[in-house]
Amino acid sequence: MSEGALSARISDAPGDPIFGIVELHRADARPHKINLAAGVYMDEQGVTPILPSVRTAEERLLASTTSKLYMPISGDPAYLAAAKSLLFRTVGGAWGEIEPAATDCVQMIHTPGGTGAVRLAVDVVSRLRPGAEIWVGEPTWPNHTQIIESSRITARRHDWITDDARSLNTSALFDAIAAAKGGDAMILHGACHNPTGIDPTPEQWGEIAKQIAHRGILPILDFAYQGFGDGLIEDAASLRAFLATGSEALVASSSSKNFALYNERVGSLAIIGADAAAASSIASHARMAVRTMWSNPPAHGGAIVSTILGDATLRAQWEGEVSAMRTRITESRTTFAAALTAAGAGDFSYLLDHHGMFSLLGLTDDQLKRLRDEHAVYLVARGRINMAGLSAAKIPIVAKAVASVLA
Repeated sequence: MSEGALSARISDAPGDPIFGIVELHRADARPHKINLAAGVYMDEQGVTPILPSVRTAEERLLASTTSKLYMPISGDPAYLAAAKSLLFRTVGGAWGEIEPAATDCVQMIHTPGGTGAVRLAVDVVSRLRPGAEIWVGEPTWPNHTQIIESSRITARRHDWITDDARSLNTSALFDAIAAAKGGDAMILHGACHNPTGIDPTPEQWGEIAKQIAHRGILPILDFAYQGFGDGLIEDAASLRAFLATGSEALVASSSSKNFALYNERVGSLAIIGADAAAASSIASHARMAVRTMWSNPPAHGGAIVSTILGDATLRAQWEGEVSAMRTRITESRTTFAAALTAAGAGDFSYLLDHHGMFSLLGLTDDQLKRLRDEHAVYLVARGRINMAGLSAAKIPIVAKAVASVLA
């Protein structure tokens, strides 16, 4: 091999910690295997469905679309208006009414999924705040630190939950905020934390936002699960808290979960500026970054979202579908916590205080391997479990398996 070959003196890169487990599950020939590792919504039959509202929207698009022309660099204006209205919807207001503070100071960029939005946010920090570090609470979605480090920025990890991974440790979080220097950024999960399910209360969000604004830290909110916690409007308490401070922020949102549009890769980055001019200026730099990464976003997913949110009947249908998914996840939490206790695994009532699809069961790597080898149950690090992957039939099986490895 030539000394100058690209593959000279390299070894394989490590596999993705989540997709790697999913691949192990896929290769498992046992018919009773259970996949609770993938971060996708599944119904009682273990299927990630196409929502009926999405199916109707696609039928309309198939009949009306006349071109596959590139989108603008910023993306589809109709999708961006719909995404903005969903993120910043006024409490108690009609659809389309947004929080007054967001009217002029928010610019939107259409991205390939929530991951693209997070990557763009990190790139904007790299461009506009040279020398900034980005703080991220541990545990977090593993791709956060990978994105930060691949952007040649220092990732500063900090504690933010209790040692047993069951509740928020506000003292540790506030200590991290105090330790960050002005100009640094901090990634926070806007709602339905992945992987812990631990969310601050609206009152705690208010205090977090005030302290971050006081320190001159740029918040990056990863808001991938809107509607899966307490509701579409309720879950945006974090956004409203930061809007109230008047400080700048970046908000990465995704339509993968609440529209079940996983393979359409549709998301957005909301740029909250100190004023309209500041937001416009930041957005101009974001567009420069977009041009060098994906140039123009994929169109179809955004068109689905704007079609649904732009039609009163389809929008009401979709909101009902989100509510049904949220209710099913909550019911799975309740039933699973009770099943764990009944199986002798111990007290898991803390699961009832968490939000969204995920929680940590606090399992070791050896216990996770035993779950896979002995019971064909697949979870990821620290026993992150996807509540949406459970069903009435699977819950007692998984509870007994967990109790077995904990014994």
